[in-house]
Amino acid sequence: MAIRGRPRSFDRDHALRLIMEVFWSKGYEATQLNDLTAALKITPPSFYAAFGSKDAAFREAVDLYVETVGSGTRRALDAGNTARKAIAAMLSASIDAALGAPQSGGCLLILGVVNCQPDSLLLRDLLRQARKETEHHVLVRLRRGVAEGDLPPSADVQALARYYATIMQGLSMQARDGATRDELQALIAPSMVALS
Repeated sequence: MAIRGRPRSFDRDHALRLIMEVFWSKGYEATQLNDLTAALKITPPSFYAAFGSKDAAFREAVDLYVETVGSGTRRALDAGNTARKAIAAMLSASIDAALGAPQSGGCLLILGVVNCQPDSLLLRDLLRQARKETEHHVLVRLRRGVAEGDLPPSADVQALARYYATIMQGLSMQARDGATRDELQALIAPSMVALS
């Protein structure tokens, strides 16, 4: 007769990190409930009890991504003592995030919901808003660069912010396509010409 021990406690924070990694690896649409329950080693009823739904789990995973992996670009942007150094550091941190992805590479905010079914449009909009917030943060840093004199007053900071947001998205796609760290790092120098 087997002796039954006390069941292991459910670590929700650890489970949410695993969920984030599954969504990051596969994207929202391709992730099935059995992918999530297999990663957590729990049953569907336990998953629903802990997270409510796949949609709700994805939203929590996105929040976790923004607070952890995704915060590296913002910290790098804030830490640079000139706009140029800040942008270069942000792009390098973006490469770190893209290459840190489980299995397939890329950024969860960029690739988590791309082409989607109508019932996933709100999640696509959630990621779009997160990307817009990143672009706004770049804009704020570039405006600061103009105010502090390390960018010329004539700099089109709106276009530059959009440009660097696009570069980060491109880095993510290149990582997804298998680009190496050296290949991605080599893209930073040419992109910095926009600030000249």
